[in-house]
Amino acid sequence: MENPKINPYFALIVGVLSVSTSAIFVKLSSADAAVIAFYRLFFSVVLMIPLFFPNYIKELFVMNIKDWIFSIIAGVFLAFHFILWFESLNYTTVASSTVLVTLQPLFAFVGTFFLFNERFSAKAILCGFAAIIGSVIISWGDFQISGSALYGDFLALAACAFITAYLLFGQEVRKRISLITYTFTVYFISSVTLFVYVLLSGSSLYPYPSADWIYFLLLALIPTLLGHTLFNWSIKWLSTSTISMAILFEPVGAAILAVYILNEKILWTQIIGGMIIIVSVTLFLVQEKKSKAVQGLEK
Repeated sequence: MENPKINPYFALIVGVLSVSTSAIFVKLSSADAAVIAFYRLFFSVVLMIPLFFPNYIKELFVMNIKDWIFSIIAGVFLAFHFILWFESLNYTTVASSTVLVTLQPLFAFVGTFFLFNERFSAKAILCGFAAIIGSVIISWGDFQISGSALYGDFLALAACAFITAYLLFGQEVRKRISLITYTFTVYFISSVTLFVYVLLSGSSLYPYPSADWIYFLLLALIPTLLGHTLFNWSIKWLSTSTISMAILFEPVGAAILAVYILNEKILWTQIIGGMIIIVSVTLFLVQEKKSKAVQGLEK
């Protein structure tokens, strides 16, 4: 394998820092959640056009009906993930929202259990229960603040479920379609979904202050195109588990930024619950990696 020009671990760190800015830009914007989500994906699609059309558009014609159906479903799920997550930030803190959204690996394994009959070890199941306890601690602390904060936590958990469904439907298509084509297709479908949602909800696509347009563009550039591109680039040299565990530190970066930029206070319940979730999901991923390695040797 060729040597990378950039240290993949450095790229991974930059990727985590990039996605950590997402919740901050959403909080700073004055627009509705669906409008922010629409412009984030719309600008991402626009920025991808110069790369997609000359080099990858031919792939669209080799996608079969199943690929298109799964891509459309994935795009719709991604759209509602962003709506629910961005809306959660109107009710709860950046720390709580991002920690709960990063329960995604746990949701993903639950999804594979029911959809693909995948089995897990007792240790992995215990780690999953511990992560749930961590989310309960966070929610209990937010309940002490207000019922609206607890409502924000539920929205974040629902957003986590939607991003998991998006990934589960997408993994089948990605086996046959390149990353660029799949990403462009799903982002485009999500943009259309969000556009229709915005119109039906009665929200306005304009006018907005110039600062909001900057935040929309930054959401497309930094957490979406830079952050996720670096993750996808790093996977050539690093394992999926390593990248999954690194993403678990997004709430840490987001919480630190929220303290200094938004003047948010971090509660002890958020610290304890967040640490329990991060440690539990990390151990969960490590345990599953070991189990799969053993299964591979047995085969």
